[in-house]
Amino acid sequence: MSSPPTIISPDTLRGSPRDRTPPGQQLTAKWPVLHYGQVPVIEPSAWSLRIWGLVECEVTLDFARFEALPKVNVKCDIHCVTHWSRLDNTFTGVAMKTLLDLAKPLPRAKFAIQHAASDPDEDWTTNVPLAEFAGEDCLLATHHDGRPIEAEHGGPVRAVVPRLYFWKGAKWISGIELTDKDRPGFWEVNGYHMHGNPWTEERFGW
Repeated sequence: MSSPPTIISPDTLRGSPRDRTPPGQQLTAKWPVLHYGQVPVIEPSAWSLRIWGLVECEVTLDFARFEALPKVNVKCDIHCVTHWSRLDNTFTGVAMKTLLDLAKPLPRAKFAIQHAASDPDEDWTTNVPLAEFAGEDCLLATHHDGRPIEAEHGGPVRAVVPRLYFWKGAKWISGIELTDKDRPGFWEVNGYHMHGNPWTEERFGW
């Protein structure tokens, strides 16, 4: 079986590590664990993804159907709003565009609201403009640097949106809702920025 194609996120081409590090960030070789509340442990057999809202075809995938889709590797840098950055990550999974093509977004769909398992009684969300969410370097990842993503980092499947702060890619993602209006999620309601561009330090406020 051939290896998945590799997509290089544009920010990794900025040059030296200094040039690739946004303002206010410190480089780390580790992948820090930051999470509010308990870490849900989800077996792949119990995981599913629903894509709905302003789409032509609502889609529900179990893990087996998700795994059968074409895979990609994405080489990217990741930047946390808490001031750490980790360069040269390789995430493997299914390109966001592949998933969105299954659902066929309607022309008036402008935002992706990611839903995630967090607390059994709480629907955790975060919002991303659809144009960025569908970027070629965005994916739902099952592996990081060749290893399955652990529960504490959002496994078995997490979203990765490399050009925004890392919280904009939902851990334990379970749904993608397409809407025509922006809607704040958990961290946005609690003061984080609605967009989250690390290069302009969109950390807090709307």
